[in-house]
Amino acid sequence: MVLLLLAAAAPNDPEPGRTPLYYRDPDGKPDYAAGPRKTPDGRDYRPVFEDAPQASAASTRATPPGTSRVLYYRNPMGLPDTSPVPKKDSMGMDYIPVREGEAADAGAGLVTIAPGRMQVLGVRTAPVESRQGLSRKMRATGTVQFDERGMAVVSTRAGGWVERLAVAATGDAVKRGQVMAEIYAPDLVASEQEFLVASKMGGMGAAALQRLRALGIPEDEIARLRRTGQAAQRISVLAPADGVVTEKMIVQGTRVGPDQPLYRTARLSPIWIIAEVQEQDLGGVRRGNHSRAAFVAYPGRTFEGVVDFIYPTLTSETRTGRVRIVVENADEALRAGMFASVEIDNPAGSGQGPVIAVPSSAILDSGTRQLVLVERGEGRFEPRSVRVGAQGDGAAEILDGLKPGERVVVGANFLIDAESNLRAALQAFTSGQARGEGAKTP
Repeated sequence: MVLLLLAAAAPNDPEPGRTPLYYRDPDGKPDYAAGPRKTPDGRDYRPVFEDAPQASAASTRATPPGTSRVLYYRNPMGLPDTSPVPKKDSMGMDYIPVREGEAADAGAGLVTIAPGRMQVLGVRTAPVESRQGLSRKMRATGTVQFDERGMAVVSTRAGGWVERLAVAATGDAVKRGQVMAEIYAPDLVASEQEFLVASKMGGMGAAALQRLRALGIPEDEIARLRRTGQAAQRISVLAPADGVVTEKMIVQGTRVGPDQPLYRTARLSPIWIIAEVQEQDLGGVRRGNHSRAAFVAYPGRTFEGVVDFIYPTLTSETRTGRVRIVVENADEALRAGMFASVEIDNPAGSGQGPVIAVPSSAILDSGTRQLVLVERGEGRFEPRSVRVGAQGDGAAEILDGLKPGERVVVGANFLIDAESNLRAALQAFTSGQARGEGAKTP
């Protein structure tokens, strides 16, 4: 009876003058306690001392063959708390072991992720590439306007009365030289009669001819005068260019003066889109850049264009700059006043030659520095500072810090970066603890 009591008490009695580091499950299970504890069937946990051989045996059993020795255990929630032995936090979560290789990697700035955990995190990598250049697409809004070079005002240089309208409605198409209206202009009729009389006299024909040309009489009409010798009763008003009538200011029988416009015309092809580009994007727009425009009137269709001019002023209310885009409107589908969604191609990069580029998702930007996570093999990743240039096409130009052929993390990089920062903090914390304990040692 006495022997049974001693056998039951022996495992839980600490050696005289020594304090156990922790207590472990009597069956060798990975279950530990900071103080005395019993199993569900009433058996005591075994004390483990600093130099106890059973602790070494437990460590050997807990460490798979081919892996490094566990140095310490860190808090699973990232708190600055470490333990030399396995333990649980206040929520029952196991502390995470830190092995020799991981500690060395942490000191070198590397992060080691187990293969199983990499799959759970969804870690993805991509190669660092050398590309010919990047292209950034800028988006803007715009409105369609007539090409100012194809707009014209139709008028007469002599007053009179409109006797016939050949073009009587806004929107009618006209061709250059087409008769648009006929007016009775007494001054023009008198000038033609004067030319006929002067031509017969010989000496004054040149002056009369000059007067006809000053009044805008076309050469065809002058040739008719010479051929027939009769002054016209009505003078034809001709279209100065191809286009459509955008405004008609006269009706039949109207009296018109020499300073009064009769029609306004504009051509429909090509046509302009005036795009409003944000101030921060304006510096990247260049004359000759290609663009595409979409309209709600034509879903699924895009209209190609080219940047023709960048206006020299900004709109103070919206802080946008106007950019003129020329679009070939061969089928005359676009109309002035339409609203457009514009996309402008902007070649990006520091030069005309090849650039080193990585996917934009690989860049971790803290506001003060930019870094990427470089794959070093065997689940190890190195945080590395880089200098980023232009961005476009979903990629970022790397000016310094990487070379082609390396691989960078493009998925779950934020999680790995958080792991790196955590390990660096723990490394500094444990190093500080070690220095403090060394200073206290006599």
